[in-house]
Amino acid sequence: MIGRMFSQNNETNEGETPRGFDAFDMRLGDVMRGERATLGKSLLDVQRELKIKASYISAIENADPSAFDSPGFIAGYVRSYARYLHLDPEWAFQAFCQESGFATAHGMSVDASSPRPSRPVVATGLATRNVFEEPSTPFVPKPDSVFSQIEAGAIGSIAVMIALVAGLGYGAYSIVQEVQQVEFTPVDQTPVVAASVDPLATSPVAPSLNGPEMASVAPVAPNTEALDRLYRPAALDVPVLTPRDEPIAAIDPRSVGAFVETPTEESSLLAAASTPQVVDGPTPDVVLFAVSPTWVRVRGADGSILFEKVLDKGEEYALPVTEETPVLRAGNSGSLYFKVNGTIVGPAGQGTSTVKDVQLASNDLSASYKQVDPIEDKALFALLKELNAPDVLPASANAAEALAEPETPEQITLGAGEVALFAVRPAWVRVRDGDGKVIFEKILEKGEEYRVPAEIAGTNLRAGNSGSLYFRVGDQVIGPVGPGTSTARNVSLAVEDLSAKYQPADTAADPALRDVLQQ
Repeated sequence: MIGRMFSQNNETNEGETPRGFDAFDMRLGDVMRGERATLGKSLLDVQRELKIKASYISAIENADPSAFDSPGFIAGYVRSYARYLHLDPEWAFQAFCQESGFATAHGMSVDASSPRPSRPVVATGLATRNVFEEPSTPFVPKPDSVFSQIEAGAIGSIAVMIALVAGLGYGAYSIVQEVQQVEFTPVDQTPVVAASVDPLATSPVAPSLNGPEMASVAPVAPNTEALDRLYRPAALDVPVLTPRDEPIAAIDPRSVGAFVETPTEESSLLAAASTPQVVDGPTPDVVLFAVSPTWVRVRGADGSILFEKVLDKGEEYALPVTEETPVLRAGNSGSLYFKVNGTIVGPAGQGTSTVKDVQLASNDLSASYKQVDPIEDKALFALLKELNAPDVLPASANAAEALAEPETPEQITLGAGEVALFAVRPAWVRVRDGDGKVIFEKILEKGEEYRVPAEIAGTNLRAGNSGSLYFRVGDQVIGPVGPGTSTARNVSLAVEDLSAKYQPADTAADPALRDVLQQ
C-alpha cells in the first residue's frame, strides 16, 4: 500500500512542469510601475515633465479608462507615457486595451455615429422649424434667455448702491437748503416811509407857460428816533467787565478809606529820610581796558557769571565791589589791560592766547603784572593818545616821548638770506619751527613787520587775511601770501622757496602796499 501511494505521488510530480519567474503573466501596470521606479520618478515628477495629470498616469497603470474626461485622448496619453518609460508604445496601448477592454471608435463604427434626430411630420408635409432655436449641428449651443444671466446677488448690490446714492443726494440737498436759507430778524418798529407822494398835490412853483407842467415831490423829514432805535445795539446778557488799570496790591490803604493818615511834620521827615539819595560812589579799584576787540568773562566766587562780552577797542568794564574775589577768563589776552587804582598794568597775556583763573583783586594784579612800558606797549599808548587820556600813564620821559611823537612803523634792516613779514592791513600770523613749535603768533597791524629768525631751520607760516601780508627778502618785496581774506597754510619761509613761489609785489594792484612802502 505504501508502494502504491509512492507510485501515485511520483506520477503526479512527473505530470507538473516547474514554473520560473518568467512563467507568471505581468500586467501593464506592474511593468510601468517597475520602469518608473527604476527611473526614480514619482507620479508628480511624471506630471511635471510630461504635462499629464498624475491621476491620468495612475489610471494608465491601473488600466482604468473611466478616469479620463475624454476617451479620445487615452491612446495619446498611453503612448506618450510608454515612450517616457522607454517601452514600445504600440505594445503598451494594445496591453492597455486588452486589460481594460477599451476600444477606439473609428469613423465607420457604430459608437462614432450619433443618432439622427427625428423630424415631426405633418399630414401636409414637413413642419417648419427655426434653425437658430433648433440647429441641426449638435455642437452649437442654444441661446440663453435674458433673465438666466442675471444673478440675485447682483440685484441686491445694485439696490444697495442706488439707496446709498439717493441718501447722499438727499443729504447734500438738505445742506444746500440750510446754507441758502435767509432769516429776517423781527424788529419792534414798523417800516417807516421816507417820503410820500400825493398825486393830487400841485407844485408850489408857478407853471411855465412854454413848457409842460411838472409835479413836484415834497420831501418828508426822516424819523431819526425810529432809525436810532432800529440800529441801537441790543442789551447784553452778560455785563462786560473792564479790568482795573493797576493791580489791587498797588493801592495804598493809608491813602483810601478810613485808614487815611494826615501828614505831620514827623512823618514828612521820616519820608524824606527813607527816600534813597543817589551820590557819587568811590572809584572802582579794578577796571578792565581793551586796546582791540577782546572776549572777557568774569565769574564770581560761586561760579555765577558777573560779566561776559567782547570789549571793543577803548571799551572799559568797572569791576563791582564784592566780598569774594572775582575770576577772569579772556581771549586775545595781549590786548587786555587793567587799571588798578588809576594805574594801568598788564597786559593780561601774550598775543592772542587765552588766560584763565586770573584773580581780579587789586593786590594780586599789582603783584602779578608790571606797569605798562611806553616802548613795549605802543598800541596802548597810541590809543590813550587818541582818547586824550594821558593822566593814567606813568610820568616818565619814555611816556612823554611816546605821547608826543607820532608812532611810525619801524623798518627792519635785513641781512643776506633773511626774510621779514609785514602787513598792509591787520593780518593774523603764526610761525612754527621745524619741530612744530610756535615761535611767533600775533595780529600784525598795518605797517608792522616781523623778522623770521634765520638761525631756525624749517620755519613755516600760517596766516589769515593772507592778501594783506607780504614778504621782504633782502631789498625785494614779494607777495602777497594769498588771495583776499583766505587763510594760507604750511608756507615754507626759506628764501629759495619764497623766491620760486612768489612774484615781485605790484604796488598798482594794492594801494595799501604803496602807502606802507612810501612811509
